[in-house]
Formats: sequence, structure tokens, C-alpha cells
Amino acid sequence: MDYNDFRGISTLLVLIAFLAVVVWAYSRKRTQRFDAAANSIFDKDEEQVHAASMKEVDK
Repeated sequence: MDYNDFRGISTLLVLIAFLAVVVWAYSRKRTQRFDAAANSIFDKDEEQVHAASMKEVDK
């Protein structure tokens, strides 16, 4: 076993890890949670909390 075998195995492991992350990110049971996180910037409550925290920082 030489250095090129090690490089090939490590490349294969990185590819498998990448595919696992892609499958995890695009799985159907995570869609609702990711959609909620993506739309959270449009929540009015979040704007009020942010405005209140900015007032505290300005004091």
C-alpha cells in the first residue's frame, strides 16, 4: 500500500461524506424545518425583538 492508495481511499471517504450531507439536507422530513428557518426573517415578532435589543445596545 503506497501513498496513492491512501489518497484514493481518502477521496472516496470525502465523497461519501459529501453525499451523506446532501441526502441529509434534501430529505423530505427536514423540509418543514428548513422552510421555517428560511421564512423566519419575515416574522414580525423577530423584528420587534431585534429593535428592542438594538435600543438596549444604544443605551
